[in-house]
Amino acid sequence: MRYGMVIDLKRCFGCYGCQLSCKAEHATPPGVFFARVVKRESGTYPNVRKVFLPLLCMHCETPPCEAVCPTGATSKRPDGIVDIDREVCVGCRYCMQACPYEARYFHAKTRYYFGAQGPTEYEAVGYAKHPTGVVMKCNFCAHRLARGEEPSCVLTCPTHARTFGDLDDPQSAVSRLIKERGGEPLHPELGTGPSVYYLPA
Repeated sequence: MRYGMVIDLKRCFGCYGCQLSCKAEHATPPGVFFARVVKRESGTYPNVRKVFLPLLCMHCETPPCEAVCPTGATSKRPDGIVDIDREVCVGCRYCMQACPYEARYFHAKTRYYFGAQGPTEYEAVGYAKHPTGVVMKCNFCAHRLARGEEPSCVLTCPTHARTFGDLDDPQSAVSRLIKERGGEPLHPELGTGPSVYYLPA
């Protein structure tokens, strides 16, 4: 079993639903986006098009973030999820430097969206689970997977651009999409073996 995700760039129209649902699911602080969407333009006038590129932790087969972690806080689970033990993380941020996908954030101090007004009721509850002085990132919604549910970004996508499943199972939907539609990871030349694949736009 190796969890992975396939994102169909032809279906993604940049609604940011994945980004918002991720923030709601994880109650991430201001400026922290475990899932984010980047807009890019390609081509030359008059044949220009806009492409939306959803980004998240790639849960690499050989994660460079794990290799540089001095305390073992970052580790790869048997199911392929790369996660952080917040109790062990010392906030050195070596992992942030090592990650070529810029998928990690350092939670320096607790901040609120409305500053001096203090936390909203949602922030007061949600932020309590994020200790400061540690690094945080996407973990494929491991708590939802444990309940038999899909990651929130997959569930929320209105165009079903995201598919989640077992990359080791050749009959799974993710494996079939990669094979039949020519799915490719971002920056395969880095040799990290990402578990997130993209179908061409």
